[in-house]
Parts: sequence; structure tokens; C-alpha cells
Amino acid sequence: MKVLAGYILTPLHLLAFGLVLGIFHPIQWLALKLGGYNAHKSVVDFMNLCLMRTLWFLGIHCRFDLPYQMPTDRPLIIVSNHQGLFDIPPFFWYFRKNHVKFVSKIELARGIPSISFNLRHGGSALIDRDNPRQSMPALKQFGEYIEQNKYAACIFPEGTRSKDGVPGNFAPTGFKMLLKNIPSALVVPVTINHVWKIQTKGWYPMGTFIRPVWQVHPIIDPKGRNADEVIAETEQVIKSAIILEHPSA
Repeated sequence: MKVLAGYILTPLHLLAFGLVLGIFHPIQWLALKLGGYNAHKSVVDFMNLCLMRTLWFLGIHCRFDLPYQMPTDRPLIIVSNHQGLFDIPPFFWYFRKNHVKFVSKIELARGIPSISFNLRHGGSALIDRDNPRQSMPALKQFGEYIEQNKYAACIFPEGTRSKDGVPGNFAPTGFKMLLKNIPSALVVPVTINHVWKIQTKGWYPMGTFIRPVWQVHPIIDPKGRNADEVIAETEQVIKSAIILEHPSA
């Protein structure tokens, strides 16, 4: 029944998803030109709320468990496992007071309405994973920007999404660069579950009646600690809460 529902409901979702991206692209441009950073950020936050709501057409309701007060007087490094495109909008919305920015592959900076514009103009880091001469300075500059403004940097250390919920190995390089260049940051581990089920068959049909969950864990203070120990602890915390299931579950 869920597969049949996917064939029927996916076009509704894709229409809503595409409309949100198309409508908010010129609104972002206007907000940035006329109102600067704060106006642009407000538009992006609301756009990501709308992107989350487009999942309602698939019978999907997101649950974001954030039982802790996130400080705004210190920068954050949000670290999460990665299961798909739909991992991202809740971070923008639920961490909006922390001005969350992403470490993203440079290929996403072109060709995607709204999303590419925000990546280029919203303060995120765009890195070429095959070119350390580009990625290392970009991460350094990004870290200094986050430190100076007390914003939040979000990174997916797996580098690529898991297609079955099984987490890959965490690559430490980017995370370590952020720890080095955001010396006053607190680390916020987040575990994502069930998002991978939304696109087990790609964009059509999409999964339906899924309950994806974002679980925010207690903050880790890396001050005075070895970076490798902090990275290992963060990875262990995130992976310990991952739920593994069969795709049909």
C-alpha cells in the first residue's frame, strides 16, 4: 500500500517542492539586495520550513528532538550522520537562532533554484573534496567566519549520504579543521533516523508515511581536549542512536 501511495502522492510532493524552490529564489535575491544578511536569512529559514512541510503530501511528518537550550553566545559545530537531501531543512529551522551554515560540496553551488543561491550567498563553505588546495583554505576561512560571528557550522563527516541507514566511516579532516579554526565552539552531535527511506527508489516513487527523527544529543565541550578524542566521542554518540531496519520497515 505504501508503494502504491508513493506513485499517487509523489507528484503532489514534487510539485509543492518545486514551487517552493522556484518562488523563494527571487524572494531570496530581493531580500539580500534590499535587506541584507538578516532579511535574506529570515527568508531562507522560512523557505526551509516550507520544504519540510512539502513532505506532508507524502504523509511524512518530521520530528526534531531538541531537549536542550542551545547557547547563542558561543559558536557551535553541529555534527550529524547523513541520509539524504531531506536531512537539511530541519537544521535551518530548528537551529535558526544559531545562524546555521553548512559545509557543502562545491557542485551544489550551481543549478539548483534557491538552494544554490543560498549556498553561494548565505555564508556556507563550498569545498572541492578532490582538491585539498581549495578545500583546506575554504574550511579555514569558514571556521574563522563562524568563530567571529558565533554562528553554527553543520558538517556531515561521512561525506556522502547513506542509502540504507548504515552509517559510513567519519572522515576526520573537515571536522578537525573546524575544531582548529573555531576554538571556542561547542560540539552538538545529532543522529538522523529514517530519512533514507524517503528516497530508496529515487525521486519516483518516493517513500510515504515515514516518521523521520532528528535526535540532538548533549553538547560536548572540546576545550582542552585532543581533537581525535573529541571526534571519536562524537562519532560514537551519533552512531549509537542509529536505528537500522529493512527498507520495507
